[in-house]
Amino acid sequence: MPSNRRSSNDRCLYGIGEWYGRSFIRLSGEERRANADLQHIPKRQRPPIPCPPRSFEGMQAICTKEGGVCSIRPYQEDVDTGLVTTVLGNEGQLCTTCPYRFYEQNMIVRWIGDTILGNPAPSIVAEVGFLAREDTSDCADTQVGREDVGRIDHVLIHPDRTFLRWCAVEMQAVYFSGASMQTDFRALTTVSDDALPFPAGRRRPDFRSSGPKRLMPQLQIKVPTLRRWGKKMCVVVDRAFFRSLGKMETVNDVSNCDIAWFVVRYDEDEAGTTLRPDFVHLTTLERAVEGLTAGNPVSLSIFEQRILHKISRLLPGQPIE
Repeated sequence: MPSNRRSSNDRCLYGIGEWYGRSFIRLSGEERRANADLQHIPKRQRPPIPCPPRSFEGMQAICTKEGGVCSIRPYQEDVDTGLVTTVLGNEGQLCTTCPYRFYEQNMIVRWIGDTILGNPAPSIVAEVGFLAREDTSDCADTQVGREDVGRIDHVLIHPDRTFLRWCAVEMQAVYFSGASMQTDFRALTTVSDDALPFPAGRRRPDFRSSGPKRLMPQLQIKVPTLRRWGKKMCVVVDRAFFRSLGKMETVNDVSNCDIAWFVVRYDEDEAGTTLRPDFVHLTTLERAVEGLTAGNPVSLSIFEQRILHKISRLLPGQPIE
């Protein structure tokens, strides 16, 4: 599918990038309609749909994400011709919306294992209790009467158990705000040809909710303890997510970092979309928080101008928005 640079004659909206593990632009009109029709079947009655990123030879995983959308991307439509194309360059990158998308071919595990643990074949342990709520009852056994209230999502462990070497892994997809995908699903049930359809709903990737509101608290809670233990936190994000962050100063070696950002990209060709390693960014917790905040305070005069602007739009009896 051709991609053009945006012009003043284009309008642009985010739509489905990958659907049930397949590139949306490579699907036929019939395949898009079939996927859309599935969304109108009660969830418990739908046939199981494979999740390609989590599947491997001898084991087929089933998609558990409502709607089955792995990623979103911007599409542009020429308002005169109606031609719909993908957007070229950094603006048009796929934005991962399902963290399971990062599981493709176990590439992430091999990459992190080799970089942090010195072995590309680490073992994986999921959902390890990290924070515990103390029981107020008198109990000699400290493991009894304790409840896990926070977990490390993934722990990679060096296969040599003589000396336990491990690192924590957080995989962060992006939420989106605006119209739900149901808007597009309904529109796609009426598509009659293979032409690329323009998104039916107005939405955008919400990096602010995904970064400062979701990821940053996780890092602030977990990394200080990991740092005291001498362990590393590895954060997996895609290129679009990382580009939304502010500048983060790097450190010169894995031994000096608190957080290693493993940034992936998506390579596209006629066969579809493939997850690839892009780069590693080593930083401290403090620099990561600055990057996630990604902004500087405006001046007092600008802030007060914004207050006055909102006041000028106030109608009696209505709140200012």
